[in-house]
Amino acid sequence: METLAVVVEAPGQVALRRLGMTPPEGDDLVVAVDFSGISMGTEKLMFNGSMPAFPGMGYPLVPGYEAVGRVVDAGPAGRNRIGQQVFVPGSSKFIGARGLFGGSAQTLVTGSSRVLGIPDGMGENAVLLSLAATARHALAGGDLPDLIVGHGVLGRLLARMAVAAGRFPTVWEINPQRMDGAEGYTVTAPEQDERRDYRSIYDASGDSSILDTAIARMGHGGEIVLAGFYSDPLSFHFAPAFRREARFRIATEFLPEDLAAVIAMVESGRLSLDGLVTNRVPAAEAPTAYAQAFSDPACLKMVFDWRDIA
Repeated sequence: METLAVVVEAPGQVALRRLGMTPPEGDDLVVAVDFSGISMGTEKLMFNGSMPAFPGMGYPLVPGYEAVGRVVDAGPAGRNRIGQQVFVPGSSKFIGARGLFGGSAQTLVTGSSRVLGIPDGMGENAVLLSLAATARHALAGGDLPDLIVGHGVLGRLLARMAVAAGRFPTVWEINPQRMDGAEGYTVTAPEQDERRDYRSIYDASGDSSILDTAIARMGHGGEIVLAGFYSDPLSFHFAPAFRREARFRIATEFLPEDLAAVIAMVESGRLSLDGLVTNRVPAAEAPTAYAQAFSDPACLKMVFDWRDIA
């Protein structure tokens, strides 16, 4: 088997090339991908070479963990799923490149347990399910946010979920091009916010220097949730955190139940994914799209369209 895939050959070098694939066996599914998304967190670190040590990391690699498409073939134990519309968090079945996380390809082969059925008609918005599941996983671990740092896609999803649960947070954003799009919550620059008693602060910015700023705005016994991904060491001054008896929590990868929960939220209308995909390009433009995605602040989510590529 072969597939056309996005390959990060080395930091800053992206190509679109054909790779071999391990044929499906057991309950493996073969998925024809319609859309895949660029992660503005981990993929940026892979692209610029600052990704910390991570299992499976190395070049060349197929990036991406946000793919949606339809099951077109399967191993003997997975054939009952042929025809399903699905979300795929990636594949490691490539020959000639690492699959970290292996979602940006025209065809994917992976085990049935990793593939989640989704409603028909979601289109390109379905690539956002992994970020929505990441937000849900962070929220499920503690109190709803009073303050969210960062108004990118993850920050917006955190805010939308908080509003759906009856909490109306403040969101900090330093880039004027990302101030709009609030739905039931307030977006402001940090220097324009005088509040000093936030109990639950979620960082969705990935800014490794955020802790002292967040601690200074925290009420006694408050919690900071690190929901981003950080390439540099995080540190903070102890005395201000000590006085506030601050707590810190790290939200890690989402679980299958998080994905199932956000699909139910979307289907019920409690969560909208609209307005978050800002850029869609043919997959053939992948070699140039990465630089745009990571340099243009107006680009919230870049999506590749694989449907008509030869």
